[in-house]
Amino acid sequence: MHEKLDPEPSRTALTLTQRARVGSANRVLASSRIADLAALDGAASILMIESLRSALDDALRLLDEATQ
Repeated sequence: MHEKLDPEPSRTALTLTQRARVGSANRVLASSRIADLAALDGAASILMIESLRSALDDALRLLDEATQ
């Protein structure tokens, strides 16, 4: 009736390149969290948004790589 859930899902080891990509995404996110958004001008806001988009895109690609 109920499916048994694996208590610990298998973890995929990341390559050094993949770890670097995760680290880069974490740094982009951290810098956006500490930024004073109200003080950013239009160009700086666009740059931050594009950096976050790029980091998110790479993180999603990394997930695809790691799960295939």
